[in-house]
Amino acid sequence: MDGVRRAPVVVYGNVDEERFLQEIYPLRKPAVLKGIHLGTCTSKWTVDYLSTTGGSQEVKVHVASVPQMDFIHKNFIYRTLPFDVFVKRAAETAHAEYFISEDEKYYLRSLGVDPRKDIADIRKQFPTLAEDINIPEFFEKNQFFSSVFRISSPGLQLWTHYDVMDNLLIQVIGRKRVVLFNPQDAPYLYLTGDKSEVLDLDTPDLEKYPQFVKAQCYECQLDPGDVLFIPALWFHNTVAKEFGVGVNVFWKHLPADCYDKTDTYGNKDPVAASRAMQILDRALKTLEELPDEYRDFYARRMVLRIQSKSYSNHYK
Repeated sequence: MDGVRRAPVVVYGNVDEERFLQEIYPLRKPAVLKGIHLGTCTSKWTVDYLSTTGGSQEVKVHVASVPQMDFIHKNFIYRTLPFDVFVKRAAETAHAEYFISEDEKYYLRSLGVDPRKDIADIRKQFPTLAEDINIPEFFEKNQFFSSVFRISSPGLQLWTHYDVMDNLLIQVIGRKRVVLFNPQDAPYLYLTGDKSEVLDLDTPDLEKYPQFVKAQCYECQLDPGDVLFIPALWFHNTVAKEFGVGVNVFWKHLPADCYDKTDTYGNKDPVAASRAMQILDRALKTLEELPDEYRDFYARRMVLRIQSKSYSNHYK
């Protein structure tokens, strides 16, 4: 990454629930966890096994003609395929049948039966495959939110974004590169909503995104059987080095009433945060009633008032 500071994500071996909760979780930093028993999925989930066992139910997938997927400008299309057909196509580097081009990339982020009302839960959408995986339950059962089945074509890169819940990214098949950014580096990531506009992390356009060099990135490679702990609000970007299969498990680490009850994806900001942003938008609109020099002066006072609040340093 040209000009961008890099540091490795800390790796922990022989992790069990007690070690995670006492030694790793309180740090609120990303961590690669090794030595967790994940069940038979790491040996059984071949392309043939997945396509045969997963069945022919239809799944909605992202299809892109380029490896770097951009959710802001939507440089992909959605298409529906039978799961067994999708798995075989996703594992290919060149396709005899395709939607856009013979080297198009595929990505599955599993959904609930009715995405408007139901969460993704591998135990419900893919019950037979779910029997093969032992999801680490490093949280209380009533904190569980979702378990998302993810499958990526080789070379596919997902956009940098944050989630509002803690999660474990379980890498079952294939190697994956993950780059993460501290929540406190949000000012340097050129955000649109929860997503960064900076797509190319290795050779970023520093004329267009000059502040990006101030961001500290944390990087790791996940091998089959590795688990990555991603604390809420940490930005992350993934690249499937090979055909990749994994499961994300999200849990509510804040009190349940902090979350939007209509959120089935787990990516809506906490209720209080959404309310605060709405109030801020109204305040900024109110400032527009003033002449330029007054608007500038009171906007700066608002910024100073926000900055005067004490913020936690435990991310650093």
